[in-house]
Amino acid sequence: MTSFGRVISVRGSLARVGLLATSHMPMSEMRATVGRFISIRCANSTIVAMITDVTTEDVPTSDSYIASAGVDLLGEILSGDRPKFQRGVTNYPTIGDTVDLISAQELRTVYAPSGQDQINVGTLQQDRSVVAYVDVEEMLSKHFAILGSTGVGKSTGVSLLLNEILKARPNLRLFLLDVHNEYGRCFGEKALVLNPRNLKLPFWLFNFEEIVDVLFAGRPGVPEELDILAEVIPLAKGIYTTYQNADRIGLKRIDPKQIGYTVDTPVPYRLQDLVSLIDERMGKLENRSSRIIYHKLISRIDTVKNDPRYAFMFDNANVGGDTMAEVISHLFRLPANGRPMTVMQLAGFPAEVVDSVVSVLCRMAFDFGLWSDGVSPLLFICEEAHRYASADRNIGFGPTRKAISRIAKEGRKYGVYLGLVTQRPAELDATIISQCNTLFSMRLANDRDQALLRSAVSDAAANLLSFVPSLGTREVLAFGEGVALPTRLRFKEVPPHQLPRSEATIRTVPSVSAGHDMHFVGAVLERWRGATSQREVANDPTFGPATRPLEPRAPEPRYEPPPAPAPRTVEAPMLQPSLGLDPDRFSLLKKPLR
Repeated sequence: MTSFGRVISVRGSLARVGLLATSHMPMSEMRATVGRFISIRCANSTIVAMITDVTTEDVPTSDSYIASAGVDLLGEILSGDRPKFQRGVTNYPTIGDTVDLISAQELRTVYAPSGQDQINVGTLQQDRSVVAYVDVEEMLSKHFAILGSTGVGKSTGVSLLLNEILKARPNLRLFLLDVHNEYGRCFGEKALVLNPRNLKLPFWLFNFEEIVDVLFAGRPGVPEELDILAEVIPLAKGIYTTYQNADRIGLKRIDPKQIGYTVDTPVPYRLQDLVSLIDERMGKLENRSSRIIYHKLISRIDTVKNDPRYAFMFDNANVGGDTMAEVISHLFRLPANGRPMTVMQLAGFPAEVVDSVVSVLCRMAFDFGLWSDGVSPLLFICEEAHRYASADRNIGFGPTRKAISRIAKEGRKYGVYLGLVTQRPAELDATIISQCNTLFSMRLANDRDQALLRSAVSDAAANLLSFVPSLGTREVLAFGEGVALPTRLRFKEVPPHQLPRSEATIRTVPSVSAGHDMHFVGAVLERWRGATSQREVANDPTFGPATRPLEPRAPEPRYEPPPAPAPRTVEAPMLQPSLGLDPDRFSLLKKPLR
């Protein structure tokens, strides 16, 4: 190969190369442009570098140079019987060393898989014949993040990476928070898909902050009501425990106060016991204004309990039963039974409770890893991560951020690994994203997002980030422990059956044969209303869209009405949230919450 340049200056991890005018290489092959890899021939090794800028300014006065290029020194190929690539540079180049465009064989040496734990994610942008591998162990054990704006193939990249991980690590369990319900079909028979219809997450698994967030619909709790809850929840747990142990104890009944549970101890209790304890305390009060506080709290609990959208939490709330082992086994696939992955579809949950549900799931994933000493590793993938762990501490639900942060900081010690997916990394908590040692960055147009990315990668890779705004669809800049070098690569094609729903079926041009008539609208309304109705719509084909009798919805929790009278049947077109309630009747209870 004919050399096309010489080293003209060296400074730390940077060097400058003079491009020779006398090179015999054809211009089509030379193409000394930004992003190309070059090799610098030294005495004992070949240094691999990347061109970061090319200019004709300040070119040496010698007639032999037509331009100069700045390069980043990334690593070196050590010569020997079997050439081997290593990161970092031990032998720096000297002035006059020969520079060539890197050969395909040298690229294969750099990106050759170094062990069994390598997954094929695509090809190099520079040379499509060279496969880009990612080290699964390094990527998982030190967490990873996938960043990119909407429409650049981020969801498809997530599907590709997770399917490859499932192939390489069939015994690893995966848990994916699917915010937009788009990954349900991407993993076939390997994934269990959960949504509000088939999920059972008992309310007593929620800790105090989480259950308060549910009862108060995501707003700050009323201090007086919180004090009551903090007092009676441990007692309700103690009462349930005495019920369970009554047969074994036989001779002596234990005082619930002496059992020693806290508000956060994950043991069952019944809502009936909780309400009875509050009611008992209310009955001992003579001051009417104090009684209103207790009355509002009972009404708040009843409102949420009777809301069909919360059935996944409060189903059998008064029956009891310690189902924690079954819930954890079902959620986190223990045993996997051929389905090592869980896809948690969040789009069907009430918006007010999503943060609390995510908090419970993250916390239980970490705690199970902690108390099992990490025997069964779990990868927790958080889609739209900036929603749950915002950089602004005043936005979002604090316990959710705390739970994700705990996995990011300590999870790898207990076999709980984190994968973050976000389109706005600048809005994600900096502490959490800084724990991700492998980054896959797709196109990012926002300046703040690019600035955060610059602060997250090493200096040697920082110049690569100038490519981020101009990356094509499915193109990725990969940094960190999981890849041999900071690399510009292209994700490989994903089979049609593994495409996320947003990529595979949703189109802006409607199908001509879709038949969007009144029957279609009626079917959609039935499904819509069924989500907030006590009656199962899918299994009841006898009702038309406008004739099916529905019960009026319970009022929203924020108004704190007392228990409503028995619901009366009304026609569907007249259905209103406040039907049957005199607007002035509860004016006393409509004071703004503090």
